[in-house]
Amino acid sequence: MSTLKDAKVGQTVKVLGVKGEGPLRRRIMDMGITKGVEIYVRKLAPLGDPVEINVRGYELSLRKDDAEMIEVEEV
Repeated sequence: MSTLKDAKVGQTVKVLGVKGEGPLRRRIMDMGITKGVEIYVRKLAPLGDPVEINVRGYELSLRKDDAEMIEVEEV
């Protein structure tokens, strides 16, 4: 299964689930990244970390470690 970390710039993906437990998982879900939501990958920093996404109408930057916890499929 692919993760948000593997998504390419300009790609739109759909969230299948968020791995992990505890406060980190809760924080990701509080940012609006929940099952079924679509995410557009806007850009990647020059060294690859962080990744900038558009989710639920707002822009968000995520570290690669956090992006790896988000399971996605291509839309």
